[in-house]
Amino acid sequence: MFSAINISASGLTAERLRLDSISSNLANANTSAPPGQQVYRRQVAVLAPARGRGPVGVQVLGLEEEDAPPRLVYDPYHPDADEAGYVAYANINVVTEMVDMITATRAYEANITAINTAKSMFIKTLEIGRG
Repeated sequence: MFSAINISASGLTAERLRLDSISSNLANANTSAPPGQQVYRRQVAVLAPARGRGPVGVQVLGLEEEDAPPRLVYDPYHPDADEAGYVAYANINVVTEMVDMITATRAYEANITAINTAKSMFIKTLEIGRG
């Protein structure tokens, strides 16, 4: 009974990290960097099955930065433009991030539902034992 709650709790932690990285990506989607400096890179949560006996959930390994090249836009009057007039922007697709956000939110909600179901089954089991 408690293993179901622990598995879902590990899923909640994983989806929270995914949502944190997605929100950071969306916040920096239109940021630029001056020539010679690195532009913001998309962050992705790295997850793996947790190790142990039987079903144990998911393990958060951390965040990784994608190594996609920056998006170059010709804007010679921008303060961050290089000598050729190009501005380096973060290479983040807002639509992809929004889809990932919806997926992570739904997975988070599913884990909450699983925890609540396990909790209610546990309570019913206790009531049967008393009765």
